[in-house]
Amino acid sequence: MTIKVGDKIANEPLTIPSKEKGVDSLNLEEFSKGKKIVVFAVPAAFSPTCSQTHLPGYIENHDKLKEMGIDEIICVSVNDNFVMNAWAADQNSGDKVILAADGSAKFTKAVGMDVDLEVFGLGVRSKRYSMLIEDTIIKSINIEEKPGQADLSGAEKMLEIIG
Repeated sequence: MTIKVGDKIANEPLTIPSKEKGVDSLNLEEFSKGKKIVVFAVPAAFSPTCSQTHLPGYIENHDKLKEMGIDEIICVSVNDNFVMNAWAADQNSGDKVILAADGSAKFTKAVGMDVDLEVFGLGVRSKRYSMLIEDTIIKSINIEEKPGQADLSGAEKMLEIIG
């Protein structure tokens, strides 16, 4: 079942880098308490749209989003933590966007955003989407309708939604 506006965000943990431990767990339900966050998901790290448009758009608009009251920006992908760390370094995301791994797609399945891309050799992945979450509650969900596009879920659209 796909989550909807008004629902509480799923509490399935994601994996993020940690300087102290190497990796750490991130539970979006806990993390978003008392915060306003943007979560966007991509089908695959290093893929063309994800690397040329989607993630770079959020990196470039980080300051604007912060000025509009966003506490954190998180990118989720059904990849392992090693891939997400390499992609963060490749994209120079720094502390602007947290790249969170959903290696087993548990979070992605919990929010109903899983898609079978076996035909492309990718297996279970995430749909491309973005969400605005305020204090654990989903305020906006924007799911891409066409593959290879990041119009509905991109940073510019999120700025419009928040603005």
